[in-house]
Parts: sequence; structure tokens; C-alpha cells
Amino acid sequence: MTAANGSESKQMVQQTEPRPQPVDAAAAALRDDGHDMPLPRHARTVFLGILCLIAVLACLYLARDIVLPVVLAIVLQLLLQPLVRWLQRWRVPKALGALLAIFLLLAVFVGLGMLLSTPAANWAAKLPGDWPGLQQKFAFLKAPVERVQQTLDQMGIQIASPGELFSHPVGMVTAVFSGTGSVAAHLLETLLVLFYLLVFSETILRRLVEVLPTLSDKREAVEISLHVERDISVYLLTVTVINSVVGCATACVMWLCGVSGPILWGVVAFCLNFVPILGPLCGVLLFLAVGLVSEGATWSALLPAALYLGIHILEGEIITPMLLARRFTINPVAVILALIFWYWMWGVAGAILAVPMLAIIKIISDRLRPLRAFGHMLEG
Repeated sequence: MTAANGSESKQMVQQTEPRPQPVDAAAAALRDDGHDMPLPRHARTVFLGILCLIAVLACLYLARDIVLPVVLAIVLQLLLQPLVRWLQRWRVPKALGALLAIFLLLAVFVGLGMLLSTPAANWAAKLPGDWPGLQQKFAFLKAPVERVQQTLDQMGIQIASPGELFSHPVGMVTAVFSGTGSVAAHLLETLLVLFYLLVFSETILRRLVEVLPTLSDKREAVEISLHVERDISVYLLTVTVINSVVGCATACVMWLCGVSGPILWGVVAFCLNFVPILGPLCGVLLFLAVGLVSEGATWSALLPAALYLGIHILEGEIITPMLLARRFTINPVAVILALIFWYWMWGVAGAILAVPMLAIIKIISDRLRPLRAFGHMLEG
């Protein structure tokens, strides 16, 4: 009996031991394990995909007054959904929790508006009186700017004339932020969509899972949804905290430099930091102008811009990579192209939403096998 049992167990072990696979079988297993990145093999597939992408982007551009508030509501829903779920743990109904989250968001914006109204009004009253003096001190730059303007005109690039640039500084700011008008005009739509997303997002996901045909598709849809929500929520919360620290540091720097309205400039730095690369670049130019208005054409006028640049280098090169590099590694070239493209599509709001949308696209592409090659190209 012992010998029989020993021989039987030996046969079972031999049956369970993995047998060496031939080369073709191993290659087939490697192709089917879900870790490959398939590329389209037919030109027809490529051209149909390009045409579909062009059609979608054209619809997003033409319907931006409708689509932009919806996209903004989706991003805000990812930011506020953890708060609503935390309130649910304390037995607060979901609808009431959604209303509390939206009221908290509105209270922050209204509070900042009331806090900044006085310093903003002071700077608006101060700028027209100081601008002619600065215009005279920097009149030597007018001729080079005109030459650059002529060169750009010959290249077919149209920008404002030097006279307009030197005569209407407020118009320059208005032109830069003209893309935000659609967001302000559709604030009610954004809040309405945001409320229903906070309340019924799980219902929408449940209905989508019920429609999908196979169990693997259902599981993949749930995993992608949870992955996107978790990662984007962490990203938005982390970036918001980092930008708040940058705003506080900038306000302290402006106060030490003797610039009036330091809280105003701290909030400006907080908002600009939501737009990677382009936002801090505009911030350096803005704080250079603030230093010139406050100190005049002296070397001390460079101090606010230099200190702000130092804060941004510390944040962008050390703090943010240390906190986000493990979760988000996106190619910087893809980031700058996304910023330029979405700013052209939707203005400043598009530039602010560019990186969150790019992160969502990358997460989905990494999870869906046909798009995995595109997600790999976005990898940092």
C-alpha cells in the first residue's frame, strides 16, 4: 500500500508539473497575456481612426459651450466624490452630501472673491496712473518690438500692434482670459451636472456594467472606473494642496518685498500653478510687471519675479515629482502639446483641464488593450 500510494502521488506530481512549451506556444501565450501593445495592421483602420478623431475634436470645438461645462463638472466630481462618500459614512444622505460639497466649493470661491475685491480694485485704480511713466521709461523697447511685429506679419502671424500693447494693459489681460467667458456664462449648467454626477455616478456605472456582454468586460469597466476616480482624485487633491502652499509662499514673498495686496498675488500664483509650464511662465512675466509698477525701473523690481521663480523651481523640480512621480508619469512633450491644443480649443479653462484630461486618457489607454500602445507613448 505504501509503495502504491508513493507511485500514485509521484504520478500526480508529474502531471501537475509544468511541461516546457514549444516556441510558438510560448509566443502565443505572450501575445494573449494582455501585456502586449498591438498596433493596427491595416491602413484602412488607421485612416478611419484619424477621421473619427477629427470628427470628435470638431464636435468638441463647435459644441464647446455645452461640452466644456460638462467636462468641468466631471473633473470637479472626481475632486468632490471622496468628500461625499466620507459624509455617507456618517449617515448623511448622498443628495444632501452632494449639496454640502457644492456649497463648500461655492463658499471658497465667494470668500476668495470678497477677500480679493479690495486689493484688486486698488491695483485697477493704480495701474492707469503708473502705466504712462513705465511706458516712457521703456520707450527704447518700442522700436525692437515693431521690428518683431513686422517679421511676424511677413510670416503670417498676426498679434496686437505695439501701440495697442503699450496703451491698453488692461485689454491685454482681458484678451488672455477671454476664453473663460463660456465657463462663467454656464456656471448653472456646471453646478447642475455636478450635482447629478455626485448623486447618480454609481447608478450610471451600474447600468453600464449591466449592458456589457461578458463578465471580463464588466470587471474591466469597474476596474477602469475605480482606477480613474482614485488616481485623478489623488492627483487633484495633491495638486490643490501643493498650489495652496505655493500661493501662501508667494503671498509671503510679496509681503516681504513690499508689494501691495500680497493676498491677491498669492491667489494669482495659486491659480496659475494649475496650468503646468505655461502658468508659471506667465507668472514670472506678471510678477516682473508688478515689481516694475511697485518699485519702478530699478534692480529691486526684479526681486518679486526672481523669488517667485525660485518658489516654482523648488515646487516643480523637487516637491511635485516626489509626491506624484509614482502615480503620474506623463511625457512632458505630451503635456505641453495638450496645454497648447486645449487652450486653443477652450481657452484658459481648457488649459486648466488639459492635464487632468490627459491623465484620464492615459489611465484608460493603459487598461484597454487596443489603446495600450498609445498609453505607452504618453508614459514619462
